Amino acid sequence: MSEAIKSQGTCSERLIEENKCLQSLQVDSDNGVSMDILKEDVDELNQKKVAVVKDLQFLQDRVSKANANHVVQNLMSCLKTLEDLGKQESELLSPCDAQRIKLQAEIFELEGRLTGDHEGSNFLDSLDNFISESEEELNSVKKALASRLRETLALKRLLDDVPTQTELIQYERRFSELYINIQDKHRQTRRYYATYNALLEIKDLMLKETSLLNSISSQFQDAIANSMSQMKLIESMEGILKGIQQKLDKVLLSHQEEQQVCNALKEKYAAATAEQRRCYALLKAFQEECAKNEKLRTQNST
Repeated sequence: MSEAIKSQGTCSERLIEENKCLQSLQVDSDNGVSMDILKEDVDELNQKKVAVVKDLQFLQDRVSKANANHVVQNLMSCLKTLEDLGKQESELLSPCDAQRIKLQAEIFELEGRLTGDHEGSNFLDSLDNFISESEEELNSVKKALASRLRETLALKRLLDDVPTQTELIQYERRFSELYINIQDKHRQTRRYYATYNALLEIKDLMLKETSLLNSISSQFQDAIANSMSQMKLIESMEGILKGIQQKLDKVLLSHQEEQQVCNALKEKYAAATAEQRRCYALLKAFQEECAKNEKLRTQNST
């Protein structure tokens, strides 16, 4: 197909050339050239023209059979565009050439100034001044750039100090873990203190009991001797029994309060466990519904 299109373009060019030749022959005939020579040339050109027309017709038949008319039109438009681009390139090159010639003339003029004595020294002085001014301007630009760079680095450090979302999430996790560890340590410490206080109270009670038994043992022999001492011993024993009963009542009351607190905590724990199970059930149902939704979406998409 591409060969046919190239051939068609070549045939078109040949037709254009033949028409130009015919026009030139007509001009020659007007100028008085020999008619025989012109007839021979005209016959030859007509034969070429007929051959070119046949080639064009053959190519057009091949294009129509291949259903490539749109391709040919696209290629013809591309050829036209290529020609336009060539013209634009030539139009763009012409001012470039002029600018090049102008710059070459300026270079020749500068070389002539450099070769001269007085003019060359003036030019060198002006060139030195221009270089010094350029260096001063360059230094000022470097200073401005350095200050701008320092400001940029300061802003970058400020931006680096601001934590990102990922870092904030990591910080939150670490603080949560630290809070959990602190709570565990606090509970463990409270348990140790409670154990210590209970053991200390047991120690005090045992010391009191030991001292009481020692006191009773020391007074028992004297109290058996007469009835008055027996009555005093009995009264003291009743007072001791009453104090022990009060102490026992206080301990039982404290035990009941602790038992009530324990029961309340058990109820709260049971409610939290039930709520956790309900949340797990809801999460499982939600995941199942999400899976069903995704399956339906894939089925609809297919």
